[in-house]
Amino acid sequence: MLYTIIKENTYKDSIVLMLLSNKLSAIDGVNKVSIMMGTPANKDIFKSSGLGTDELEKAKPNDIVIVVDTDQEEKVDEVKEEVEIALKGDSDSQNTSKGQEAHNWKRAMELANNPNLALISIPGQYAAMEAENALNEGLHVFMFSDNVSKEDEVKLKQKAHEKGLLVMGPDCGTALIHGVPLAFTNNVNEGDIGIVGASGTGIQEVTTIIDRYGKGVTNALGTGGRDLSTEVGAITMLDSIKALNQDPKVKVITVISKPPAEEVQRKVLNLLRNIDKPVVTLFLGAKPSYQEENIYHAYTLEEAAVVAVQLSNGDKPNFEPTTADVNVVLNESQVGIKGYYSGGTLASEAAMLVRDAFKDTMTEEKSESYVLKTNTHEIIDLGDDVYTKGKPHPMIDPEKRIEMLEKSMNDPETAVIMIDNVIGNGGHEDMASELAPTIKRILDSARQECRQLAVLATVVGTAQDIQGYEKQIEILKESGAIICKTNDQMVRTAIQLVGGKVEQPITDVQKFDYTEESLVVDEKIMSFINMKPSVINIGLKSFTEAVQNSGSECVQFNWRPIAGGDEKLMKVLQFLNYYEGGTI
Repeated sequence: MLYTIIKENTYKDSIVLMLLSNKLSAIDGVNKVSIMMGTPANKDIFKSSGLGTDELEKAKPNDIVIVVDTDQEEKVDEVKEEVEIALKGDSDSQNTSKGQEAHNWKRAMELANNPNLALISIPGQYAAMEAENALNEGLHVFMFSDNVSKEDEVKLKQKAHEKGLLVMGPDCGTALIHGVPLAFTNNVNEGDIGIVGASGTGIQEVTTIIDRYGKGVTNALGTGGRDLSTEVGAITMLDSIKALNQDPKVKVITVISKPPAEEVQRKVLNLLRNIDKPVVTLFLGAKPSYQEENIYHAYTLEEAAVVAVQLSNGDKPNFEPTTADVNVVLNESQVGIKGYYSGGTLASEAAMLVRDAFKDTMTEEKSESYVLKTNTHEIIDLGDDVYTKGKPHPMIDPEKRIEMLEKSMNDPETAVIMIDNVIGNGGHEDMASELAPTIKRILDSARQECRQLAVLATVVGTAQDIQGYEKQIEILKESGAIICKTNDQMVRTAIQLVGGKVEQPITDVQKFDYTEESLVVDEKIMSFINMKPSVINIGLKSFTEAVQNSGSECVQFNWRPIAGGDEKLMKVLQFLNYYEGGTI
């Protein structure tokens, strides 16, 4: 039976509520608990998951809604009590945090010390509005929030460009600004390699490999995944490249993106051909067919990182891919590779390598929920919206990954299972310990059925990350997982185990004509990337803690929708506020 609890006028972040939902669903006698804000979109999620009730319709966007599915009515009070404890604990942690906190823009700007960056992680339907407020205040913007329209993205980035500011995002998961980590980011040594990327976990993989080679990063500027689309036109990437070029500390520029629109790729390459510094590009999914005198075109994330290190050291680029040592005897029927990823770019790289290795022998099936699906192989990005609607991201919550691991073990054709463990700021505090028991269980079960499995794992992280890079590796290794140094190595190892091979591109050096462009960039952007940012964090509390722990100033803006969450009325108030020169 379904029971509904509504806590009026009590706003909390969606990730906090989703994690609390998972915790309370584990109570004995409770079938399921779902806790979300009472927005129209969330009401649809309640209904689609079989938790729709009549009482649900009374909830407003500023209300917390709790729907409990249980056959024991007394369990409802237990859930209610646990919710009260959790929300009180969250409030107490906010009250005892470093620094003061704000509840509106006026107070945030008063408390902040010369702020220059707004970090936004609120629901997507409100994020663009607050990003515009930040630009009106003269702040650069990092938008972790997704579900922002492309139209709003174009409008915001054009406005930012005109004002000499950067908008990183929307749906931007990672950035490093002068050593300060933003959102899901690893703790990486500072150095002379500058990075700009339209890929969160792609930036994480490249920066952590650079760090483990003993080198470092000046800045890693995220753009959001749609920046290189035709509509957006690489506004943020082009300004970021110019900034890295003007930064005297940057010796090598590295550009990372999933396949951009063709005309936008030409625009980016034309700009890069105007630059004298050595450049590494990775347009993931496109196999390079040539190199250039001053631009190295990489095939994989590891190659991009290794070549950037070599160029930083003054060495000639020379990447030699490797595979891990594996001692697994497979049955003849075991031919399938399964990849269950928390990192979307890592999943895309895996799919690319598998396609290239087996392109002549496999037929791909079309499916929106898979990055790659054939009759034998499957690669899934479990961070995709299909899997995270109303649920936490797999970097935070292991539930979906555990489910997929157990399911794949029951398929007699499964030969290799690949998983990534992306650690660092914003991630789970000990994901390896969550995954290890399941890995051990499925390997034991396979042996009892007289077959072996190869579970390959790679950890994306550095020695400075709070989870402990070596500790995470050791926990996974003890469970029976075979550790691979990089995603590239893991996928090549999997392919080799089932009888395939990935061929490195054979390229020659070519020369291209280009149009001369101005490399001038606004001084506000140069100032931004050359000092620790002063941040106003609008949303997730954990992002404030990461910024403060890195030695940078951050004011927590405990945002909640004004005007009862009515978007039209909010936009009217926003217009009147800035028209009159005030600050809400």
